[in-house]
Amino acid sequence: MDFNVKKLASDAGIFFTRAIQFTGEKFGQVEKTELDAHFENLLSRADSTKNWTEKIFRQTEVLLQPNPSSRIEEFLYEKLDRTVPSRPNNEELLGHYMQDAAKDFGPGTPYGSTLIKVGDCERRLGSVQREFLQTSAIGFLTPLRNFLEGDWRTISKERRLLENRRLDLDSCKARLKKSKLAESKAACEGEAVPDFQETRPRNYVLSASASALWSEEVDKAEHELRVAQTEFDRQAEVTRLLLEGISSTHVNHLRCLHEFVEAQTAYYKQCHLHMQDLQKELDSSNGDVFPNAFAGNPGHSMASGGSSPLDPASAVETDTLKIEEVQAPATGTRKAKVLYDYDAADTSELSLLADELITVYTVPGMDSDWLVGERGNQKGKVPVTYLELLS
Repeated sequence: MDFNVKKLASDAGIFFTRAIQFTGEKFGQVEKTELDAHFENLLSRADSTKNWTEKIFRQTEVLLQPNPSSRIEEFLYEKLDRTVPSRPNNEELLGHYMQDAAKDFGPGTPYGSTLIKVGDCERRLGSVQREFLQTSAIGFLTPLRNFLEGDWRTISKERRLLENRRLDLDSCKARLKKSKLAESKAACEGEAVPDFQETRPRNYVLSASASALWSEEVDKAEHELRVAQTEFDRQAEVTRLLLEGISSTHVNHLRCLHEFVEAQTAYYKQCHLHMQDLQKELDSSNGDVFPNAFAGNPGHSMASGGSSPLDPASAVETDTLKIEEVQAPATGTRKAKVLYDYDAADTSELSLLADELITVYTVPGMDSDWLVGERGNQKGKVPVTYLELLS
């Protein structure tokens, strides 16, 4: 093992000198070389770019992969330089479950056939999402990661070197200042005329010798200062060029941002088209699905003598009731959840929105397929088949 004691001692000495200079600056005891305003502006702009890029990168990762465990897994596979195993996403998994459920319920039943259609649409949505995630990762996340892990690390390294060069420069300035003060003091002592009766001639000789030594020390300090200034200027120029490159980084990230927006637009457009196709397909079969779906309910069967909730004859019979005069009974009211949207055919009916809760009750003379529903100050007839009675 090559162990250079002199180099180790030299490095330790440099580190100790920098530490003294840094501590003195913190306590305001020594002077500090200030960078020009343009350079400080470049540093501030670079720090702001790094901080916001990091936040945008992290949040985009959360957007594309909300599951933190999956993100950690992908990170580990990336660091190990291995391919992440392909797994179905949430949409594909939901579609798979729906189609399996349809097989169990029977694909020929209204519910089973609808599950097949919706499940197929969910799987297509999952495929579209997979393509969007891949495009966004390559076109947007990768450039941001390259900046944080590549360009920014280089900038940070050069900034640390610049800070070290500045500490060395200020240490040399402080050393030169001390040497000049000591030289001036020694020169003043050497200019005094010696009294050979009162003092020893040896003291005068020592003062002259000290003056010469301090003069040599000043020359050495000036040489070290010139070297430190040159190294500082060279490092400042290198760092300045890297910081000015932040503008190119902004241009590159702007282009990637446009690509990300285009990918998002294409993704949501395809999802919208798939859902529109599914909605049209379901709407075309609603006339067959919903009547059959409720045919097995004895309370709403045509065989029991009741009529369809949308049957005009039923509506005519209930028209004889004046809804505004109907009062809720003291007992017998129930809460009901609306299953589907319903648009009132006339003023005697109450329009419904899916998933809302209303109060319902029956009155004498009303068809069994209808109830009186109340929502706040609104009141009207509602079809039983659109409700799920809760209590």
